[in-house]
Amino acid sequence: MTARRANPFWQVGKVLILIVALGILLALGTWQVQRLHWKEGLLADIAERQAAAPVPLAAIEAMAASGGDIEYRVVTATGQYLNNKERHFFATLDGNPGFHIYTPLQLADGRYLFVNRGFVPYDAKEPEKRVQGQLTGEQTVTGLARAKLAGQPSGIPDNDLAKNIFYWKDLDAMADSDGLPKDKVLPFFVDADKTPNPQGLPIGGVTIVDLPNDHLQYALTWYGLAAALVAIVAVSWWRKRHPDAPTQ
Repeated sequence: MTARRANPFWQVGKVLILIVALGILLALGTWQVQRLHWKEGLLADIAERQAAAPVPLAAIEAMAASGGDIEYRVVTATGQYLNNKERHFFATLDGNPGFHIYTPLQLADGRYLFVNRGFVPYDAKEPEKRVQGQLTGEQTVTGLARAKLAGQPSGIPDNDLAKNIFYWKDLDAMADSDGLPKDKVLPFFVDADKTPNPQGLPIGGVTIVDLPNDHLQYALTWYGLAAALVAIVAVSWWRKRHPDAPTQ
């Protein structure tokens, strides 16, 4: 072991390993700082979108068709709710279980827009328990545009179409189970705002911007590990050159 430590190639190898390890830790910390700036910019952009004046539905359609980002943009749409075709998405509000009510809004041109009208408690799932909230006639809804999901998220159970319980927002399945032609269903949702409904149900304005921002914590962790590595190497180097120095 002594000969191995005296070997200059072994010493150079240790230095190279330490440099590579330090470089990796610093690179990971810097990457997290870059992610932090990106996430802060994204959250600021979302907040700006939510505070903007509503735009017509046609503007969101055009943006979606061109591949633009429609998420959380404020939009206004007018039509008639097809209350007998509402779909129920399992959700919670303030820790209480229930459902988000997705109701097709039939537009003047015969197409359909699924609107998340808001939350109802578990025992108010059936429409007859909240009749006054079943709006009829022409209605105008203002809310946030939400993109259609590309597929079933990992770890989420399959939707129970027989019981009309959705665990993930499958727009195609919602349309199919309602008997609506998919080519006439707009390829995005709208989450209704907090405008009160009769009898208080559904409760609108339930959109959650779920974008955790832990990048600063991660960056400090990686930089801290880098600092710890430097400290350990420095202490080890000093002790080798001062073997008689007290350790405490």
